[in-house]
Amino acid sequence: MPVISAELVRSGGMPAAEELTGRLLSGHTLLRDTPEHLVEVVDVLASYGEVLDAYSINLIYQAEKQFLNPFPVFKYFDGDLNLARLWRHLNHDRINFEYAEYCMKAMLWHGTGGLDAYLDSPAFLDHCRRIIARKRRRDPLLALLDPLAPSFLPELIRTAATVHALGQFWRVMSDLFLDLATAERQGRVRSIADVVAFIQQGLVAAAAQPITYGVEVAGEHCWVLPPEAGLTFLVDVAVPYVEAVFLRGMPFFGTVSFNAQAQQISPDQARFTYGALYADPLPTMGAGIPPSLLMQDMYRHLPERLHQMYRQCSRGEGDVHVKICQSFQKSMFCVTNAAINGTMPHPLEAPDPAHQAANRAYAEAWAARLSVARTDCLDEALPPVLD
Repeated sequence: MPVISAELVRSGGMPAAEELTGRLLSGHTLLRDTPEHLVEVVDVLASYGEVLDAYSINLIYQAEKQFLNPFPVFKYFDGDLNLARLWRHLNHDRINFEYAEYCMKAMLWHGTGGLDAYLDSPAFLDHCRRIIARKRRRDPLLALLDPLAPSFLPELIRTAATVHALGQFWRVMSDLFLDLATAERQGRVRSIADVVAFIQQGLVAAAAQPITYGVEVAGEHCWVLPPEAGLTFLVDVAVPYVEAVFLRGMPFFGTVSFNAQAQQISPDQARFTYGALYADPLPTMGAGIPPSLLMQDMYRHLPERLHQMYRQCSRGEGDVHVKICQSFQKSMFCVTNAAINGTMPHPLEAPDPAHQAANRAYAEAWAARLSVARTDCLDEALPPVLD
C-alpha cells in the first residue's frame, strides 16, 4: 500500500539501518559524541525537565481535582485561580498544557501496552460502575448524562486514568532530566555515552515503580488504577509512551495537509511515523501546532549556555525555535538509545550465539524503524557561526 511520507526536509546524511544496528550492538551511541552535542542534549533536557515538572503537576491535578467534570474550564490553573494568573493566561504568558494533552491523547488513541490492556478489562469497568453510581447521587448532570450515553462517563474515567499515569511518568522523567543536568555540572557526565548510561540507569531504577490512581467520590476513596492491577512504570507506561509519542504520533493540521482517501495516511496505526523522532523541525508558532507549543515552553526555560550557543550560530535568534526542535530531537534519540539498551534481551557481551542472535534481531527491528526517522541529526552539528 503506497504511503506518502510526511518528511519535508533533510539537513544531512542518514545512517543506514545496518549502521544503526551496528551502533546498538557495539554499545556505541546513536548520537555522535561531541562537546557541542553534550551541551545541546544536557541543556535542552534541563529545559524539558522544567517543562515536564509543570506538565506533571497539572495532569495529576486534572485527574484528581477535575475528575468527571464535563466542563473543566479552569483545569490549567492547578487550583490557583487569581486575577493575575488569569490575565497572564489570556495573554498567553503561560505553559502550554495543550501539548501535554496532545501526548495523552496519542497514548489513549494508539492504546498499546499494559495500561491499555487494563483499561479494557472487566475489572476496570467494575471500578467505573462503582464510581459512577456514587458520583450520580450528588451530581444531577451526570445522573442525566449516564443513561443517555452509557459509554460517556467510563470513557471520561479512562481518559482521566491515562492523564494521571502520564503525569506519574513525567514526574520521574522530569526529576531524571534535572538530575542529569546537575550531574553534568558536577563533572559526573562528560560524554553522550555518559548521558545515555545515566538515563538508562534512571529508567531501570524506576522500572518497577507502581502506577496507581485513586479519587475521592462522595467522601470515599475509590480506586481507578488499583495496586492489584500490577501496573508499573517501565512496561505499562514508559514503553507505550515511546510507541505513541516518539514513534507513531498523530498527523495534525496547520503545516501539511494529508489526504487519507489518497492513502497519504496509513489506515494501520502501527505504521504511523508522525512521532517526535520523525518530525520535521518546522515549529511555525501557529496556534494549535503541538511541537510549536512545546518549543515555546522550552524556550521559556532555556539555559543561558545553550541559548548563547544558538545566538552564535547562523541566523542567531531568528530561528531559535527550530534550533531547539533539532536539539530536542537529538536528546530524544539519546532517550530512545537508553530505552533500547535497557530492554535488550541479553547483555551485549553475552557469549551464547542464541543470545547474540536475539540481541541482533531486537536491534535490527529498532534500526528498521529508526532508519527512516530524522537520523540526519545524529551526526550533524549546529549551523556554523556567521563571519
